[in-house]
Amino acid sequence: MSIPQKPFRSRYLGVRGLRYHLREWGREGAPKLFMLHGWMDVSASFQFVVDALEADWHVIAPDWRGFGLTEWRGDAYWFPDYLGDLDAIARSVAPDEPLRLVGHSLGGNVASLYAGVRPARVSHVVALDAFGLADTQPEQSPGRIEKWMAELAAPARFRGYADQGALAVRLMADNPRLEAGRAAFLAGHLGEADGEGGFRLAGDPAHRRVNPVLYRRAEAMAAWRRVTAPVLWVEPAEPDLRRKLGVSDAAHAEARACFRDFREVQVADCGHNLHHDQPDVVARIIESFLLSKES
Repeated sequence: MSIPQKPFRSRYLGVRGLRYHLREWGREGAPKLFMLHGWMDVSASFQFVVDALEADWHVIAPDWRGFGLTEWRGDAYWFPDYLGDLDAIARSVAPDEPLRLVGHSLGGNVASLYAGVRPARVSHVVALDAFGLADTQPEQSPGRIEKWMAELAAPARFRGYADQGALAVRLMADNPRLEAGRAAFLAGHLGEADGEGGFRLAGDPAHRRVNPVLYRRAEAMAAWRRVTAPVLWVEPAEPDLRRKLGVSDAAHAEARACFRDFREVQVADCGHNLHHDQPDVVARIIESFLLSKES
């Protein structure tokens, strides 16, 4: 059983009209390291990696809008808002220093795009199994918008659980590699009481609605080509999720070629949540990259 060791503290910021929660570890004044969580996740998800970091870091991890302890927005969420939120947070807590960004999944995509939109602002990018999405075609747009409008007509809900333990069991069922101690910790932060004697995911159920805005891979690649910071992609040795979502090996190779200073590391015996499955390995990879003189 893995018990978290390093204590965290919470900070709340006003970010673009929302009350934003930041989870922080480490000493004020230490080099800042931003950690950006993925979809349907929370900042506490990085606890196991933070525990394994050996250098002196001030880790700052926001709960994205509508997740965890950050305020909800409404009935829809738009991807560019994550970049706008990151920019506002960075201006507030790190206005005069280059940003070291580590992001998992959605958070890694935010980090990679932000580094292309504001290349002078970012010193390093580490993307944990964050590969973009499969390309879409314009013909898909009417059907996608129609589906979104139909979903808007009905209340969005998360699945309910009897208690925190039941959510932990579900997490282990979804990821058989997840240890019981880690599952219990994550369930305590991923979930919350539903007010009716049960337990549910912490966050806005509106995140489950289909996104009416199509993902255009060419636009992501245009941003990636502008990135000047060294970039490290860390992915499972068997990238099952990427292939399941339709991002081919050829498309992945094309994406890698966009970055001027790119390297990639594969991690064995892990799935998409490699920061849960192999946190010690992931921590070593991150620090080796960030502290290397070549980067």
